[in-house]
Amino acid sequence: MNALLDKNIKEIIKEYNGVEDVLTKWNIGCTGCSMGTCRLRDIIEIHNLNESDEYSLFSEMAEVIYPGVKVEIPKLQRKPKVLRKKISPPLAALIEEHVNIKRVIAKVQLLITADDKTLLESTAVIEQALDFIRNYADKFHHAKEEDILFKFFDANSDIIVAMEEEHVAGRKYVRSVADALKTGNTAAIRNGLKSYTDLLTEHIKKEDEILYPWMDRQLSDRDIGQLFSKFAEVDEKFSSQNVKYVSLFSEG
Repeated sequence: MNALLDKNIKEIIKEYNGVEDVLTKWNIGCTGCSMGTCRLRDIIEIHNLNESDEYSLFSEMAEVIYPGVKVEIPKLQRKPKVLRKKISPPLAALIEEHVNIKRVIAKVQLLITADDKTLLESTAVIEQALDFIRNYADKFHHAKEEDILFKFFDANSDIIVAMEEEHVAGRKYVRSVADALKTGNTAAIRNGLKSYTDLLTEHIKKEDEILYPWMDRQLSDRDIGQLFSKFAEVDEKFSSQNVKYVSLFSEG
């Protein structure tokens, strides 16, 4: 098992039948996750397994990989964690921003199933959504992640690289929708909107449930203070236009 610790988790899943079922049992869905480029050892830290769960997971994987063979179960060296009763204010703020983004995603998803006539009549709404995505979701929210939060971590780590790649993919889908609107290509509009909303729905889920909690455990109190200050500067810069965007797509 020790020899597999630094191996890509997706390669392990592909090579050994049954590993995916073990991971799924532990609510670790690596197969369809862009962060599945992580090493096996990274899974423990990212998903915050305690020592007992770590041993149980590795034991179950060993039974699948080496059936009938008694193998040594590895024990990972653990980094000190910052224990907080709840997620820190800067990361909590990012989660709240996700709520606003999900409202827009929900409204856009209603248009994907509309007929061609309704879709073209909704051009103004789609353009408003694209404006929101480009400015609130990307220049404001994603920029806080890329330009501030991610700088506290190794830029080459799989989990950071994967999130930034998804930001890039999202921008590509937004451009495709904007181009399709100019020509009235309803199929391309639908495809771009669906690709974006599918991507962002999963992206937000991974950030809320995996990335942010993992980051919060790594950040020191001093780091949190610096994040709070830097985020406040960005919030102040975008305050007036964000009021417009949030109210535009608010519930009700």
